[in-house]
Amino acid sequence: MKIAFQTVAGIVVCLTAVTSARTEVRLAEAGKPGVVIIGQPEATTPEQHAVAELVSHLNQITGARFEVQTNASEAPRNAIIVGQGALATKLFPEVDFATLGAEEFVIRTKGDRLLLAGGRPRGAIYAVNRFLQDQCGVRWWTPWATNVPQRASLQIPELDVRYQPPFEYREPFWFQGFDPLWKVRNGANGENRRIPPEWGGCVRYKGFAHTFYPLVPPEKHFKDHPEWYSFIKGKRTHERAQLCLSNPELRDFVVGRVKEWLREDPDAGIISVTQNDWYGYCQCEPCKAIDDAEGSPAGSMLAFVNYIAEKIEPEFPNVAVDTFAYQYTRKPPKTIKPRPNVIVRLCSIECNFREPLDHVSNAAFLADLEGWSKICQRLYIWDYTTDFSNYLLPHPNWFTHGANVRLFQKFGVRGVFEQGAYQGFGGELGELRAWVLAQLLWNPQTDDRALIQEFLQGYYGPAAKPIARYLELMHDSSRGFYLGCFTKPNGPHREAKPLMAAEKLWQEAERAVADNPELLARVRLSQLPVRFAILREWEKLRADCREQNLDWPLPDSRKAVADEFATVAKGVPGKPWTVVHPLRESGLTVEKFLATFAQDP
Repeated sequence: MKIAFQTVAGIVVCLTAVTSARTEVRLAEAGKPGVVIIGQPEATTPEQHAVAELVSHLNQITGARFEVQTNASEAPRNAIIVGQGALATKLFPEVDFATLGAEEFVIRTKGDRLLLAGGRPRGAIYAVNRFLQDQCGVRWWTPWATNVPQRASLQIPELDVRYQPPFEYREPFWFQGFDPLWKVRNGANGENRRIPPEWGGCVRYKGFAHTFYPLVPPEKHFKDHPEWYSFIKGKRTHERAQLCLSNPELRDFVVGRVKEWLREDPDAGIISVTQNDWYGYCQCEPCKAIDDAEGSPAGSMLAFVNYIAEKIEPEFPNVAVDTFAYQYTRKPPKTIKPRPNVIVRLCSIECNFREPLDHVSNAAFLADLEGWSKICQRLYIWDYTTDFSNYLLPHPNWFTHGANVRLFQKFGVRGVFEQGAYQGFGGELGELRAWVLAQLLWNPQTDDRALIQEFLQGYYGPAAKPIARYLELMHDSSRGFYLGCFTKPNGPHREAKPLMAAEKLWQEAERAVADNPELLARVRLSQLPVRFAILREWEKLRADCREQNLDWPLPDSRKAVADEFATVAKGVPGKPWTVVHPLRESGLTVEKFLATFAQDP
C-alpha cells in the first residue's frame, strides 16, 4: 500500500492510498539483516539518538544484528537512511528538508531504500519512533511495559508519509507519563521532567503557573508599594489577591523581572505571567474601567500581558509570554486582542468532565473557547482529567478524551496540557490515560475507543475483557452526573449496584491473570479505585446491598479488605510503579486513609 499524507491547516489529510503487491524494502529475513542503517556525518545528537533507537528495536524485533555506517558517501542499495544530510539529499532530492518544521518528518521508500528523516531538532526521532510503531508494531505502554513483536522476517510496503503534529505543545500530565524517554517515544514534548537536548529537547517554560507573586513577592514589596497589589473593598491587600495590572510603575517593574528570568534561562521559549490560584483581582478605578469596557477581567489582564510582551520583544524576539484565561479571566475581552507573541491558556476547571466539552452542560466553556479562538493566534488549553480531591475514586471520563482533543484541533488550538494525578503513582487508570492522551495529542483523529481497547489488551493481557466491561459499566452508571475535577463523594456510579458489579469484574480480571505475576500486579493496582470507593462508604453500601438484595462480593470484615488494600498499595519490591502515593492533591496518604479502618464497625 502506498500512503501519502500532508498537513493542511493542522489537519492530516490522506492524499493517496493505492494498493501495491510489491514489497519495497525487506528489512530482515530469517533473523538476518536485509539492510544497512546509515547515520550521516552531519547528524545532530538527536539524529544519532534516532539511529540508536532504530538499531536497538530492530535488533530486538528480528534477532538480527544490523550494521551501522556513519561515514558513507554512497549508500548501498539496501539501506535505511536516518536524518538529514548530503546523502539523504542526493538519494531523495524530491524532499525539501529546508521546509520541514522542527517536529515534521518524512518516511519514504524508494526502491530498496528507506528514508527516516525530519526537521530539527526532533523530526528524525519522531520519524523513527512512528515507523517503529506503525510499521513494526512496537508499543511503549509505560516506562516499564513495552511491546516489541518478534519477527525474524520483516518487510515493509511502499511508504510516502509526511506529517507534522497539529499541536506544537503536547503534555499528558500524568505521573505515569513523566519519564523523558517515554515522552519522546510517544510524541509528548512538554516542560515537565525535561527531555534532554540529545533526545531532541522539549518546549521550555520559565515559570509555569501562578507566577504573579514569584515575580512580585509581597513580602518584599507590599510594605513600600501597596499600590502594586489588589484594591478590594476599599483597601490595598496582598492576602489571596492579585496585582494591580493598570499600575504603570508595576508594569515596568514586571518587565524588568521577566527579563531577569529569561536571562537566567536562555533556552526558555515561553515565560509564564499568570494570575495567582485564587480570585481577588484588583478593583481599583483604572483596572475596573478596563474590565467594565471589555466585559471581563480578562481585559486588564490582557492589557497588562500585552505590555510585557511588547517591551521584551526586542531583546527576546523568540519568546512568547504565556497567561491564563482561568476562572475570573476565562471570558474573552470584547476588543483587546493578544499580541502575536502572547499565548493564552484557556482552563476548563469548572466543566462537567463526564461529557465532552462541547456538550450542553459545558456551553459556557465552549462559548469562551470559540471566542478566544477568534482573537488569539496561539491559544493553548489547560484541561483536567482527574479528581484532585480523590485521585483513586472511579472517574469515568475516559470516553471524552478523544472528542475533547478533536474539539481543540477544530478551534485551532496550538497546545494542550492534560492535567492528571501528577504527584505519584497509583492515580486511577493513570497508565491507560497517559498513553491514550499521548496518542491523541499526536494525532487527534485517531479512534480513541480503539486506542483504549488496544491498551487494555497490550497492558493487561487476558484481563482486558472484564476491564473493558468495567469502563462501560462506570460510564453508563454515571450518566447525568456532573463530574467535576473536585467531585462530591456521591454519584450514581458509586452506589451499591454498580460498585458491586465493578468489584466482580475486577475479581474476574484477577483470575484471568492469576498465573502471571507481572500482569497480576498491574490488575491489582488498577483495582484499588473500586476498593477505595467501597471502603469510604462501607456501612452504607452494606446496608444498601441488604436492602436491594445484592450479592456482597467481599469479605464481611472491613478491616480485612483494608489490610489487603494496604498490602497492594505498598507495592511489589523492585516495581516502584506499584507503590501508591498521595490519594488526593492535598496529600492524604494511604496510611492516614486506612487508619479509620483499623477495627471493624
